[in-house]
Amino acid sequence: MSPRARSQRRIEELKDAVLGKEITEFVFDRPDAKILETFQNRHPKKDYIIDIKIPEFTCLCPITGQPDFATIYIRYIPNNKCIESKSLKLYIFSYRNFREFHEDCVNRILNDCVKACEPRWMRVIGQFNIRGGISITPITEYKKRGFEVPDHARTVEKALSVINDEKRRI
Repeated sequence: MSPRARSQRRIEELKDAVLGKEITEFVFDRPDAKILETFQNRHPKKDYIIDIKIPEFTCLCPITGQPDFATIYIRYIPNNKCIESKSLKLYIFSYRNFREFHEDCVNRILNDCVKACEPRWMRVIGQFNIRGGISITPITEYKKRGFEVPDHARTVEKALSVINDEKRRI
């Protein structure tokens, strides 16, 4: 297939996607897996890792209504579909005025992302800013039945050292 034909096919695939729309609708209080869109993984035979860092996550405390801020890290090995980044951004925005505990937010993000792209493996880490002298970092994981996760992808200590390295650079 020629490069021009390949490019045209990709444009056609995205014509109904959020990425292809002129006007973007924002939802700030209703996270829903339906917001997430995917595209075809062009390398489904490789066990490669996709790392996503979302440094501006916000939600509201379900008790006090006070804002909570976090950096969300999503790491996954795709199967046949990958998460489209603009739709992920809109999905993350949908937490802005949503009242939910940290642990619930992180588990919901994992569940919704898994529902959308059906990866071989996925981990979501929510590193929430300190509030009231307490730092909370929920970590949750999904693994497709029968899939053997490579050690370098799964090591929690490695993932946390990446977070700490980021902090040192700031």
